[in-house]
Amino acid sequence: MSVLRRMIRLRSVRLALLVLAVVAVLAVAGGSLAPQDPIAQDPKAILQNPSGAHWLGTDYLGRDVLSRLMDATGRSVVGAAEAVGVGLLLGAPAGLASVVFGRAFEWLALRISDALLTLPYIIFAIAVTGIIGNGIHQAMLAIGLVLAPNYFRITRAATLGLASSQYVEIAELVGASRWWILRTHIWNKVLPTIVVTAASGAAASLLVVSSLSFLGIGTKPPAPTWGGMLSSDLNYLAQRPWAPLAPSLVIIITVAALNALADALRDTTGIVTGDPARSGRARGSDSADTAETSSAATVSSAATVSSAATVSSAATVSSAVAISSAATATATGPVETTTAATSSIPRQNREVRDA
Repeated sequence: MSVLRRMIRLRSVRLALLVLAVVAVLAVAGGSLAPQDPIAQDPKAILQNPSGAHWLGTDYLGRDVLSRLMDATGRSVVGAAEAVGVGLLLGAPAGLASVVFGRAFEWLALRISDALLTLPYIIFAIAVTGIIGNGIHQAMLAIGLVLAPNYFRITRAATLGLASSQYVEIAELVGASRWWILRTHIWNKVLPTIVVTAASGAAASLLVVSSLSFLGIGTKPPAPTWGGMLSSDLNYLAQRPWAPLAPSLVIIITVAALNALADALRDTTGIVTGDPARSGRARGSDSADTAETSSAATVSSAATVSSAATVSSAATVSSAVAISSAATATATGPVETTTAATSSIPRQNREVRDA
């Protein structure tokens, strides 16, 4: 709750939440709230300028642009959410399991992740839709599969840092199962990192969905999408040069709101994660190695400190024994001298009597 309070105090967060709330309402009921039928054609109102009847004008088939924008919100947002969901379901559990369930599974998961990281988003989505059919669900399945390695790497790096902690080692020593350790000690602490990564990935997924719909992949006409509207408006720039501004501004504002919310969440929680939209292939493949190196350095440092403490303790004990022995020797010296002096007195008395 303290994190949410700190976030709400930021003006950028309040503005981003307002924008996302409007987008969410349009995604759920955009078609119902649209002033006109988004797919109804009117040959008498082709390429009209904004007016009282059409606030944002009409397109090349006489369809109301504002109604199409509102109706397209649901398809674009749901497509981005579906891609993020597929990536999370495939990547996050595999990242957790790669740390806990042995070296064989770890090696296999890392090799699959490396292979998927080499695939470009758009080309892979085009190939998948060409094989299994052109549809929004097929395209988002392909995008989610390519996004999965990013969530896998980030989840794995966060889990590696927790797996070497003392409370996890103690739980293993007392006989706790791996599933219990995952549920109790690891999952709750890894979840904030996953949430921040998903918020950052939502903006990237929305851009990818818009790019695919711009190319005609995913949603089929006449159903409107933001990218599809932008693509159709580019063919009539001579008649309506300002037409691409409406879908472009909607995409830019929504992506900016998602990025602002993700940045605020990352800053308030203090979580450092890789951004799937900006990390690149090279940086994504190194996060697990960095975490493993950090864990090894931590273990090495602990071993060094432990060895130093052992040597110091041994030296302290040796010094104490030496001091104790010296003190004992010093204390026994006067006693022996006194005993010798005392034993010489009877001999002197006997010598006097004999004389």
